[in-house]
Amino acid sequence: MSSMNDKKVAEKAVQLSPVSTHTIFYHQTIADHLALNPTDHKCLLYLFEGRKTMGQLSQLTGLTLGAQTASIERLEKAGFVRRVHDDDDRRRVYAEIIPTNIKKIITLFMPLGQAVAKLEATYSPAELHMIHDYMQQTARILREETIKLRQKLDKKTPQ
Repeated sequence: MSSMNDKKVAEKAVQLSPVSTHTIFYHQTIADHLALNPTDHKCLLYLFEGRKTMGQLSQLTGLTLGAQTASIERLEKAGFVRRVHDDDDRRRVYAEIIPTNIKKIITLFMPLGQAVAKLEATYSPAELHMIHDYMQQTARILREETIKLRQKLDKKTPQ
């Protein structure tokens, strides 16, 4: 690949930078309001989808099992999650949201949700479908590239 092509490829990644930068700072601010670190806050958001094991969360976040468990312990201590045993296999433990303590998080996200809904109203259903698909595919690529980078880092880190 020539250096010109390398530059164009790098520019594609940089084009995402303003959105990702503002997203990071937004979630840092949410985490600050909740007295959480950003990683714990983002792990908590995965639990909005439903309860998950440490292994499932580790796969989603790219964190090691140890780091993931530490995150859940901090969220548990903060009162946002609890651990529950599987009814069929008591060895399997899930982390799940404590519904009564989540109102604070929902309240913080309401203004963003309202602003996004207002923006979405300016697009047709077909345009929204295309935007949604693009965002989903970009999220998938980011997740995959994060895992690859984490694996490279883990190989460099002495055990």
